[in-house]
Amino acid sequence: MPDLSSLQFLWPLMLYACAGVPLFALVYSYKTRKIPPVFLCLGLLLLCTALARPQTVMMTPLREATVMLVMDTSGSMRAKDIKPSRIEAAQEAAQQFIQDKPSRLRVGLVTAAGTAALVQAPTEERDSLLKALDYLPLQYGSALGTGLLVSLEALLPGAGIDAQKIINEASDMGGAKKPTDTGKSLDDKNKPPKESEASASRGKNMAIVLMSDGQSNMGPELLKMAELAAKHEVKVYTVGIGTPEGDVVHMQGRSMRVKLEDEALKKVSAITQGEYFRADSTEGLKNVYDKLGFKLRFEKRSMSEISAQVALLGMLLVLASITRNFVRMGKII
Repeated sequence: MPDLSSLQFLWPLMLYACAGVPLFALVYSYKTRKIPPVFLCLGLLLLCTALARPQTVMMTPLREATVMLVMDTSGSMRAKDIKPSRIEAAQEAAQQFIQDKPSRLRVGLVTAAGTAALVQAPTEERDSLLKALDYLPLQYGSALGTGLLVSLEALLPGAGIDAQKIINEASDMGGAKKPTDTGKSLDDKNKPPKESEASASRGKNMAIVLMSDGQSNMGPELLKMAELAAKHEVKVYTVGIGTPEGDVVHMQGRSMRVKLEDEALKKVSAITQGEYFRADSTEGLKNVYDKLGFKLRFEKRSMSEISAQVALLGMLLVLASITRNFVRMGKII
């Protein structure tokens, strides 16, 4: 698809040829006492434009785009302020997103509760993804930072991200301090920096979609992991599931009200240059995925000449005008 806002010409002086079209229209009107055919004039205008060799940025789908879905499976997701429940609404919307995804988009699935797990490695197979979404048991705790971390490790296997090391460091420090590094092993530190830079550039073709009610109380700090994602140029789109009023849920013999806490989710999307979406209803959640489906159509931009396409369109318009005149009046123009 061309980006017409980037239109430019290799031979711009040839655009003066377009001035001949209004002159033709005046002569035609003078000779026939009629307004010249619109299609004929448009076709001639495009043919003259083609002489200037127009070029524009063409946007084509990338072959290796990857998205990781991170599903919050903590106990608070059983709240029913979104019907039938937060988790069921999230599953249904995610399934629809997968069914509608571009065929070349690879999608993976990570769950985040007390810890995080890679449920499905990135794949183009819809059936595998849908099957992985069928059964997502809810567990105690919420480690959203770990969910981002596990996703980054799966998305960027060559970036030297050691998820277990970072998790252990966060545990040792009580999650209060920033990890001393990004989890690279000693061997990785001795490698040239080019490998890390290459991995970071690959992150431009990747994204993470984090679906949660915003509560995170375990594992590495969520915002620190967002900074790590930003370092590797991986955008994180966050989806806040729930309502500010929340709902009362029963967990481990206790009753508690769980509300949408989306401030951290907004900060995560801002840090990674992603976007935050709020879904406070089942329909709202489906609309969010529709917007995400559009934003996650990764495209490659490259400057291409479109002279042939413009000339072909011009010729078709001229032929259409000539054919119409011949059929109706028995003459070409």
